[in-house]
Amino acid sequence: MGKEIQSPQEQSSYTVEQLVAVNPFNPEILPDLENYVNEQVTSQTYSLDANLCLLRLYQFEPERMNTHIVAQILIKALMALPTPDFSLCLFLIPERVQMEEQFKALIVLSHYLETGRFQQFWDEAAKNRHILEAVPGFEQAIQAYASHLLSLSYQKVSRSVLAEAVNMDGASLDKFVEHQVTNSGWIVEKEDGSIVLPQNEFNHPELKKNTSESVPLEHIARIFPILG
Repeated sequence: MGKEIQSPQEQSSYTVEQLVAVNPFNPEILPDLENYVNEQVTSQTYSLDANLCLLRLYQFEPERMNTHIVAQILIKALMALPTPDFSLCLFLIPERVQMEEQFKALIVLSHYLETGRFQQFWDEAAKNRHILEAVPGFEQAIQAYASHLLSLSYQKVSRSVLAEAVNMDGASLDKFVEHQVTNSGWIVEKEDGSIVLPQNEFNHPELKKNTSESVPLEHIARIFPILG
C-alpha cells in the first residue's frame, strides 16, 4: 500500500525535506515548497531535491504554477554550477513557459556560463539585473564558479583575464585576489601581477591519475574559446 497523505495539521510538524521524502507527489505540500524557495533565497541556502519536487508538482497542476518562484529556482540552480542542476530543473519546465522572456534570458546566461564566455555572460546579466537581483549572492556565486573554471584550465592567468571572468577591476579585484591568496592558494607574481593557480590534475596533466574516469585536458580547454 502507498503512504497515507498527511493532513495539514500533521504536515506542520514536518520539515520540508521530510515532507518531500514522505510523499513528494502530495499537492497539499505545494505551498510549503513555494515558501521554502523563498526561504532559500533569503537565507542563501539551497535544496535541489525540494525544488525539483515543486517543479514536478507544477507539471501535475500547471494552473498553480508561480513563474516568479520558477525563476528563483533556476537562478539558484545557476548559482550551483558546475553541477547540472540548471538542466535538471529546466527539463521539468514546460516549453511554453521556457519561451517567456525571463526564462529565455536565463537559458542564454546558462549557455554563456557553461561555455566559459564570461564577458558575454556579464553583459547579458547587466541587461537582466531586474531578474537576478531578486536572489542575493548571485554575483558572488558566479565569480566563484568562474574562478573554479579558470583553475581547471590554466596554470597561470593574467590580471586582465581574471578581471573579465569575474567582472571586477580596481580595488574590488584586489580584494578578491587577496581573499583567494589567503583561502585558495593563489600566488600573485610580483613582476606583472599575473596569478599562479594551484596545481590540479587538469591544469597539470602530469598529476592526472591513470584511470578511465579521467577527463582529458583538451575537453576542459574547449570550454574556454575566448580566454585562450
